[in-house]
Amino acid sequence: MPGVSLVETLSGVLDAFSSFDATLWAVLVVGVVAGLLVGVLPGLTFVMGVLLLLPLTYGMGAESGVALMLAVYVAGTYGGAITSILLHVPGEPNHVPLLWDGHTMARQGRAAEALGWAAVAALAGGLVSWLVLAFVSEPISRLALNLGQPEYFLVVLIGLTSVLVLTDDSVRRSLMALVVGMLIATVGVDDVYGSVRFSFGSDLLRDGIDYLPVMIGVYAVTHVLVRFGARFAADEEAQPTRVRTVVPGPGAIWRRRGSLTRGVTLGSLIGTVPGAGATVASFLAYGVERQVSRDRHTLGRGNPDGVIAPQAASTATVGGALVPMLVLGIPGSAATAVILGALLLHDVQPGPQIFQTQPELVYTIIAALLVSVLLMFVLGLLTAGPMVRLLRVPEAYVAVLIVLFAYIGAFAIRNTLSDVWIMAGFAVLGLLLERYGFPLAPLVLGAILGPLAERYLTTTLIASDNDPSVFLTRPLSAALLALWVGLVVLLSVRALRASRASRGGAPDHPGQTPGAEPGANPGTDPQHHEENTRA
Repeated sequence: MPGVSLVETLSGVLDAFSSFDATLWAVLVVGVVAGLLVGVLPGLTFVMGVLLLLPLTYGMGAESGVALMLAVYVAGTYGGAITSILLHVPGEPNHVPLLWDGHTMARQGRAAEALGWAAVAALAGGLVSWLVLAFVSEPISRLALNLGQPEYFLVVLIGLTSVLVLTDDSVRRSLMALVVGMLIATVGVDDVYGSVRFSFGSDLLRDGIDYLPVMIGVYAVTHVLVRFGARFAADEEAQPTRVRTVVPGPGAIWRRRGSLTRGVTLGSLIGTVPGAGATVASFLAYGVERQVSRDRHTLGRGNPDGVIAPQAASTATVGGALVPMLVLGIPGSAATAVILGALLLHDVQPGPQIFQTQPELVYTIIAALLVSVLLMFVLGLLTAGPMVRLLRVPEAYVAVLIVLFAYIGAFAIRNTLSDVWIMAGFAVLGLLLERYGFPLAPLVLGAILGPLAERYLTTTLIASDNDPSVFLTRPLSAALLALWVGLVVLLSVRALRASRASRGGAPDHPGQTPGAEPGANPGTDPQHHEENTRA
């Protein structure tokens, strides 16, 4: 099947721009403002913001609904940088690395400079993110058209395994959470054979467990329960009387091109890994700067590179996460998992054929991403002061709104109270997992990718007459199988080293990053990346 040329892609995006009406522009502005809000407020994350806005998209068209959630997603990767720098309050887990140099710069009287670098880094990461989505997704979709069921199964299997590779938590606990998530997905009617499984005679379970109520319960409601248990305690930080941002000039940006380039490159790559997301990219980008930055000995003491690289990486993950969601139907992050759910609710099936079956929708998404990035930069500069003052709102009031929207969203998915009960049950399960140190991301990813893995494996074995050698006789599937084996070996080696370290003495805290000033990291580690709702 012939591919879409660069000229055709640009023409499609320009046509999408010309088709934007006043409603779509208003949706994008509202989405960006909402994304900045959820990024600033410590009680919210941009994943929760996307989740809570899901009910509002039911009455919209697919284009407007996805544009709204995409704008929240993009702006949310930047909003928390403002409070991290000014108040030492990371609104998002991915903004924890900005505490170490950004807030240090603010204490040195360089807050305007730090805010400027964060804004420029977010803009650069967003623009690269747009380029990745616009010009990489279609070639990948053409490649995906050549994949068969065995290759799709191995791609999903690699996605599931990648979560375990990137985690800083116990591999054993992460694997247990992943298996629980996959088992959750087996409840209900089997997709291939139509048999009912694990319903225990309950009509509630017979219809299956949709992953959206699971996500809402595990992330949104669990977070409220955790914060309620802590009585919404938070450290008080004096608010600045005046907020000003100084955008660096071209010469200054050129001198920092190394950290900017490393950040956007790493973010774009990490974004394509299912379950990784902005926080993994942010922490890894900071870690890379600790190793290769020209001024690495000053990181943690007010070095702009410590702001540029993590922020650029955070925003650059957006495009990378959207690519596998659109062309493979595999979400690259929790936020894109919600967007995937919204597309399915509007009878849009992402996959390799989407450029042929829904080209207008794809080009609208690409155009909306670019507009969202530009609006994020402009509105982020203009609204930094009012956003900081919003922190005066008591977190308990925010928690009430979270629970309200969570219940509305869960009910509206299938218009049944069954999903509300499922959401409540998984909120309690999430609380128990948090209590005993189990990560939440593998559980949710298992619930999302588990059905895909089962379907592709079953259809592969049916087509090959139950011959597993099909994974070895096809060259591409054999290469993917070798990659998966390499990931398993890496996991085994790391688990063995961790076991030896635990026998030899207390291991280092998984969330501690070299060079972090004491007390700067409030317990957020890369595994709890953007899915973790702690701030």
